[in-house]
Amino acid sequence: MTNERSSKQIRALHLIAGLLVFSVMTLTLDKIAEDVRNGEPLTITDVRFSNWLHSHASAPLTKAMWIFTSLHASVVVCTVAVLVGLYLWRRRERYWVAAFWLSVFGGLLLNKVLKLVFHRARPHFRDAIQTLTSYSFPSGHTMIATVFYGALAAFVFAKSKSWPLRMFAAVMALTLIVLVAFSRVYLGAHYLSDVLAAMAEGLAWIAVSMTALYYFWKQDEA
Repeated sequence: MTNERSSKQIRALHLIAGLLVFSVMTLTLDKIAEDVRNGEPLTITDVRFSNWLHSHASAPLTKAMWIFTSLHASVVVCTVAVLVGLYLWRRRERYWVAAFWLSVFGGLLLNKVLKLVFHRARPHFRDAIQTLTSYSFPSGHTMIATVFYGALAAFVFAKSKSWPLRMFAAVMALTLIVLVAFSRVYLGAHYLSDVLAAMAEGLAWIAVSMTALYYFWKQDEA
């Protein structure tokens, strides 16, 4: 009886934490989207920041950012996500296979839907480093990096009792996400608000997908 009560309390805490993160990140995404739609000062910051980065570009940094962003293209990340899922399946981590794939592939689908909803044009430069014709808001590269590295960090948090390892996973995930976001703005593929919105979108999606899956998964096991 005590174990059952404890299990219910843990599920309730997961649900509350997940809904809290989802709510905060969704409100953040909504605020950024509203500023973009209404041409608020954030859009002026977008243009100024993109122009500043473009004017201060250097060949070595451009090459590094191009390689880094290419490694985080959707097809590359999805392929790695499949391999990670298969590895987890062999370890009999059934929940984490479902959670990881739902986060990555569901997040990718959500991002494509949001791009169609907002249909924001990409930044434009005469001597553009990278030219794309698809929509800009939110950033697909940043979104998929957020859900991929965020899900991996969540796995480490769940499976490890070592706080140094947990902190290392969180810092590494955040660092890689920020680097992907920076590469997209630096290369002229996105505005700053595009990548910020993608981070919020990714965190919101991880929170709601993992929380819902965990809640119902554990409920079935009870």
